[in-house]
Amino acid sequence: MPPPAFIVLPSLHANITSQSTVTVPPRLLHSEDACSSQVSSPAATEDQSQLQLIEREDVDEEEDLFESIDKLISQGINAGDVKKLQDAGIYTCNGLMMHTKKNLTGIKGLSEAKVEKICEAAEKIVNFGYITGSDALLRRKSVIRISTGSHSLDELLGGGIETLAITEAFGEFRSGKTQLAHTLCVSTQLPIHMKGGNGKVAYIDTEGTFRPDRIVPIAERFGMDPGAVLDNIIYARAYTYEHQYNLLLGLAAKMSEEPFRLLIVDSVIALFRVDFTGRGELADRQQKLAQMLSRLTKIAEEFNVAVYMTNQVIADPGGGVFISDPKKPAGGHVLAHAATIRLMFRKGKGEQRVCKVFDAPNLPEAEAISFRITSCTTITFILLLHTDNIAWYQFDKH
Repeated sequence: MPPPAFIVLPSLHANITSQSTVTVPPRLLHSEDACSSQVSSPAATEDQSQLQLIEREDVDEEEDLFESIDKLISQGINAGDVKKLQDAGIYTCNGLMMHTKKNLTGIKGLSEAKVEKICEAAEKIVNFGYITGSDALLRRKSVIRISTGSHSLDELLGGGIETLAITEAFGEFRSGKTQLAHTLCVSTQLPIHMKGGNGKVAYIDTEGTFRPDRIVPIAERFGMDPGAVLDNIIYARAYTYEHQYNLLLGLAAKMSEEPFRLLIVDSVIALFRVDFTGRGELADRQQKLAQMLSRLTKIAEEFNVAVYMTNQVIADPGGGVFISDPKKPAGGHVLAHAATIRLMFRKGKGEQRVCKVFDAPNLPEAEAISFRITSCTTITFILLLHTDNIAWYQFDKH
């Protein structure tokens, strides 16, 4: 029996009595602004079942980022062979070029001769060879940075969570990783000129921590309709590492047809730590983990989406009494090399939390920011606290 696929979240906000939307710009609020914000009722229209703030002209520009696998037919490839590629989860020529010929010959009905012909046809459609540094810089202009909801954190990350990259947030439980994931579910749907991603969200939950009711107050904080926001999130609960990988394979069909901009995996390592136990299975676990991380990288680059994955921590045997927090991210070097940007979350004093950039190709490691999260009625706001480049945020109960 095939594993359950993604589900589109229904308008779960219908069971919530308050349907107010905060009419404030999507920026950081201070507590006095939060509690005195004017509230107005959103206009409920049939169009709100679609992405409410999407700009169609932006979507048309994004369509040129990948070439449909159907274009192989114009290069003399049989339509039946193209259908076999689609059945195997390959929907773009870009994605086809990211597969080895060994993998392609494993598809039922494709011989080595057919695979060779298909690859030659794909090379005529997409350029996977050398380009100049100027062309590489031009390609980087397609990167979209999605706001985290915190102005300081956005500045720290150079504008927000990047597309075409994997951002990893690691830390112990209750350190704020999933909270950021919920916020990104909303901010991704904002237009690009409002520091959003202008697209939909795919959420793979391996720990059962996704709460759609948390999306409602966050959407209201951004002045968005909660129902429309929830309708543009597809969600799947994964129970095994194989299920998790199969869900990633099924995403290609959805992302080739609809404007997705964010993929969340919360958490990336949990099921691997359960399904593989002991040192005897460690090598096999790391190999399977590497395959899944490779798939995440290909999704990010094939469809220009941001991948945000959370990670757990393990005790560091090398840590001693002179190390304040002897923990390190799980997954070893395999996961460390796959992540483009690594964010470290840890607990501070009391309810405070600390966040800093642990590793990034273009950001200083020691950089950090200060913020805390408070709640005013049913709406969550993020407040800035500048404290000597240390990133703090605190959960306050009102």
